[in-house]
Amino acid sequence: MLGVAGIFLFSMPVYTTTLVILGVAILGVAWLPSLLEKYPLSYPVLYLGLGMAIYALPLELPTDPFRHQTLVTHVSELCVLVALTGTGLKIDRVFSFRTWRTPLLLVLVLMVLTIAGLTLAGWALVGLPLASALLLAAALAPTDPVLAGDVQVGDPGEGREDNVRFALTGEAGLNDGLAFPFVYLALALLPATGSLAATLGHWLWLDVVYRTGAALVFGIVSGKLLAYLIFNLPKRISIKAGAYGFVALAVTLITYGLTELVHGYGFLAVFVAAVTLRSHERRHEYHRQMHAFTDQLERLFIVVILILFGGAIMRGLLSELTWPGALLGLLLILVIRPLGGMLTLARSPRVTLAERAVISFFGIRGIGSIFYLSFALSQAHFPAPRQLWSILGFTMLVSIGLHGILATPVMNWLDRRHGRTITAELSQTAEAD
Repeated sequence: MLGVAGIFLFSMPVYTTTLVILGVAILGVAWLPSLLEKYPLSYPVLYLGLGMAIYALPLELPTDPFRHQTLVTHVSELCVLVALTGTGLKIDRVFSFRTWRTPLLLVLVLMVLTIAGLTLAGWALVGLPLASALLLAAALAPTDPVLAGDVQVGDPGEGREDNVRFALTGEAGLNDGLAFPFVYLALALLPATGSLAATLGHWLWLDVVYRTGAALVFGIVSGKLLAYLIFNLPKRISIKAGAYGFVALAVTLITYGLTELVHGYGFLAVFVAAVTLRSHERRHEYHRQMHAFTDQLERLFIVVILILFGGAIMRGLLSELTWPGALLGLLLILVIRPLGGMLTLARSPRVTLAERAVISFFGIRGIGSIFYLSFALSQAHFPAPRQLWSILGFTMLVSIGLHGILATPVMNWLDRRHGRTITAELSQTAEAD
């Protein structure tokens, strides 16, 4: 019977089989987040395993990031775009430098420390050329907005916006745009005819100052335009509420496209636009509708990418991984990010020691890292590209597994700790009265 079943399975057209697998996977992602909410396991871990199991079968499915680099780049790009919109829409806290101090520190200080430390380790430990080491560091430094849902804030207006969740959510939204200057720096450090001083000067002006400034301007303008289309225009013409998810998606794509056309950072512009939109009529139900729409799209992309990622692992993504390369990934997850986070937040009086430890540990690596590496490799030739993919793939595999298993119990522990702290404060207040 097994032989007959095997013949039947492998005689099925690949396209039809793919549709069945995708349908089952999408059905699962609709239910699994709720079913696994109380358990030490996240659904990305299951879909990574599903992808590995599917690609253990002799089916001709696309996996190799070198053979399908354009597909990898654009699918991961769209996934991050949708995730950034959803991330910005669910942050209730109004932006100011004081209230956003912690995520700004994580982006402007910790991410730079992480990139510097990982670049040095990649050069000294693995023997990567400077440009390749910097590219790998820039790709792995950002906290991913896609896979970090278990440690982020709740839906719009839901609350659950404690120091840890807000810091990690804000960081995930901001650093996926601000890591780009270092990707361009890695491109600039490739062997060229120009002098190093001229190269760095051009990088500082164009890739740091101009591109970031353009992203901020386009993001704010797009957010205000979107707010007008959603909250003001319906007062003049009749628009069904169910269309606002599509409006959010359309403006997301337009914001990204226009910002990229003027050579700004589209990722940063999209997140800024979403945060700007969230600041208008904060209690309006449309915020929840738009977030629900982007959340569903994000889950769809996650299913596809994680299955492909699992398949890539089964088909040789880690074939160029060495012991020093594996050690580099473990150093990032277990030493460089946690230690850098503790040092960065050491003088944050409103963040407790336990909160600093959790924020520092949960630097989840994911879909954004895939995009940055595939984007840079499509722009220029870097030495040892397969080794870069192997180290990145191993680091993602460890991060998805480790952080996915620990996210729920750690956040539940932190919530209980917060509950005890609030109870103690109320008791002290009652005694004082």
